[in-house]
Amino acid sequence: MSAESLVTAEAVLSHRFVLDYPHEAARLFEAMPADDAATLIASHPRHASLRAWEALAPDVALAVVDRLPEALASYLLTEGEPVVVVAVLTQMEAEAREAWLQRLGAEASRELRELLAYPSDSAGHLMDPRVSPLRTGMTVAEAIERLRQIPRDGLRELLVVDDEGRLTGRVEVQDLALAARELPLADITRRVVAVVNDLDPREDVVEMMQNQSINVLPVVNVGGRFIGVIRPAELMAAVEQETSLDMLTMVGASPDERALSSPVFAMKKRLPWLQINLLTAFLAAAVVGLFESTIAQFTALAVLLPVVAGQSGNAGAQALAVTMRGLMLREISLRHWPAVVGKEAVTGLLNGVAVAATTGLAVYVWSRSLPLVGVIVLAMVISMLAAGVTGALVPILLRRFGQDPATASSIILTTVTDVVGFFSFLGIAALFAPLLSASGA
Repeated sequence: MSAESLVTAEAVLSHRFVLDYPHEAARLFEAMPADDAATLIASHPRHASLRAWEALAPDVALAVVDRLPEALASYLLTEGEPVVVVAVLTQMEAEAREAWLQRLGAEASRELRELLAYPSDSAGHLMDPRVSPLRTGMTVAEAIERLRQIPRDGLRELLVVDDEGRLTGRVEVQDLALAARELPLADITRRVVAVVNDLDPREDVVEMMQNQSINVLPVVNVGGRFIGVIRPAELMAAVEQETSLDMLTMVGASPDERALSSPVFAMKKRLPWLQINLLTAFLAAAVVGLFESTIAQFTALAVLLPVVAGQSGNAGAQALAVTMRGLMLREISLRHWPAVVGKEAVTGLLNGVAVAATTGLAVYVWSRSLPLVGVIVLAMVISMLAAGVTGALVPILLRRFGQDPATASSIILTTVTDVVGFFSFLGIAALFAPLLSASGA
């Protein structure tokens, strides 16, 4: 050690100093090589070592643990504040973390595992915890020196915390590089634009990152302690994964199924939904059966029936997809249902009129029957209006009753669009039967 380092070492070797001023001691330890810091911490009584270790930055605390005798390291990880220990454990690779958890006592290990396990749709699950912050009391020179010790994390701004680890601000790397070295770090610290709690739902995180111009989103725990950041790339990947899972469940496929899963596994996952679809198909067939005599009398109806059902199904799927996305990204909530349903009703009506005009022209060229044109035009408008309303209303109602909209929306939508499409087309045809007979349709 240099002469300056020896003076520093003498200061931190004082047990009373470490006990009374653990945060100041921690700053001195952080400025040392990890081997020296571990040696000095190990020289104190356990209760004093614990106070100083808890005040270290997570990356330094991990480096110290790796260099301490196993008995002392286990003591620190067992007796330390759980939020501090979790911050250190998240810095480890998965295998090393699991090895340490198995060495600790059953009660401590159980508590730490619970704290480490965030819900899959929470901010804590999305965050990167391996980001070391700077401290408020540093000078620019100390911050730069500390930055050299921190593993590179690709951030363009650094987070600043107080002695208790609570988030206080952020520093742009460019500002840090250009500032005078003797300047207090506080002079170039900016306020944090946005922050989320570790248990906030993913939808809130997506909304915040869409509404704020930020590079990274800091994550804090319930006490305001900084524990990690969420990067846009990870968040978008999670949203894409969630969307793909929703697509699978909407069509009755299991999120557990993979492209190379065995045929038997795929069959077990898909068959229940196919059986449900079969029941709904029989329901639509029953509607067609009500008008069997009408279809037998006018064979052109059988030709045009899939046109109405297909267009209404597509229109409903569009409304369903937009509404599902809005619910997932928290663009809308349940209280917005009148506006959403109203918008989709108007959209369905306008699209229905436009598509009906094109369909009517094509049917007239094909059949030369104005009554048949009138039947399919009216049916097309009615069915597409109903499809738009259903596509918007079904996922909102499922969410209202505590169900996952992705699991059943598609089946309900298909049933409604088929039944309404068939019934409107064949029902209007039955009413117009005399006119259809006169036109020779």
